[in-house]
Amino acid sequence: MATTPNHSWHKIAESMAEIKFSENGLTELEIHGKKFCIGQHDDQLFACTQKCPHAGGVLSGGYIDAAGNLACPLHRYKFNPKNGRNISGEGYFLKTFLIEEREDGVFICF
Repeated sequence: MATTPNHSWHKIAESMAEIKFSENGLTELEIHGKKFCIGQHDDQLFACTQKCPHAGGVLSGGYIDAAGNLACPLHRYKFNPKNGRNISGEGYFLKTFLIEEREDGVFICF
């Protein structure tokens, strides 16, 4: 596994089937003391911080809209989960993380 300065890959599951997503396609995982929101939309995984940068809403309690954007449950601010950009115009930025499904499991980089 490649490691970038101050970042490394961490195995979070043996397979996608092991990750238990709720009906909204989201889940919260704690890895080495850090909480992440993990989501799945159209068979694509994404990972981001667990709290919304606006008011701290727990993003795993939000939803994924039809376009694949992550919406915060508090004020419905929307973010592109691939690059963290706020697409509903408020100017916030969501920290995202690389996540990959591989032959030997599912990994996140932080």
